[in-house]
Amino acid sequence: MLTQRIYNKLVDRTAWAASIVIRQFVIDGLRMFAGKVQWHAARRHFKSVGQGSWIEAPFHVQNARNVTLGSNFSARSHFVLESIEEYQGEHFTPRVVIGDNVSFYYDCHVGCINCIEIGNNVLFGSKVYITDHFHGDTSGQDIDRPPVMRTLTSKGPVIIENNVWIGEGVAIMPNVTIGENAIIGANSVVTKNIPRNCVAAGIPAVVIKQL
Repeated sequence: MLTQRIYNKLVDRTAWAASIVIRQFVIDGLRMFAGKVQWHAARRHFKSVGQGSWIEAPFHVQNARNVTLGSNFSARSHFVLESIEEYQGEHFTPRVVIGDNVSFYYDCHVGCINCIEIGNNVLFGSKVYITDHFHGDTSGQDIDRPPVMRTLTSKGPVIIENNVWIGEGVAIMPNVTIGENAIIGANSVVTKNIPRNCVAAGIPAVVIKQL
C-alpha cells in the first residue's frame, strides 16, 4: 500500500512537471511566432533592410522610412529607435544609417532628429543610449517651460565608425564621432570625439589606453 502511494505521488508530480514544461514550450512558441509576425510587418516600412537582419520583439521603431539597416543587423528585445520628424510644432529630417554586422543587446535606445551613422561590425552592450539631440537647452526661456514642452535641438550628428565596441550602459551624446576600432568602457558618457584605436571610459569619457 505504501509503495502504491509513493508510486501515485511520483506519477502525479511527473504529470504536473510535464504540464509546466509543455505549457512553457507553447508560450515560448507563441511568443516567437508573434515576434516574427511583428518583425515581418515592420521591416517593409524601413528605407531598406539588408539580408539576415532582425529585431527581437517587443520593439518600437518610429518613422522607419528614415532608417537604413545593413545586412546581418540584430537587436535583442526592448530595442527603441526613434526617428523624430515633428515635436512641439517643429519639423525635422532625421536620417539613421546602420551598416553590416551590427549588433545591439537588450534594452537599447536610439533617438534621432538629425543624423546617426553606425559603421560595420559594431557591437553594443545592453542599455546603451545614443542621441543626436537635447530636450531643450540652458536658456532662461527654456528653463521656464515644463521639460515636456521644451523644443528638441541638435548640435550635430553622431558617427560611430567600423569595428567599435560599446560597453554596457554607455550614453553617447550629440555631435560626437567615435573612431574606428575604439572601445568604450561600461557606463561611460561620451560627450566629445573619441579617436580611433583606443579605449575610452568615464564620465565624461576620456582616452585611457591606446590600442
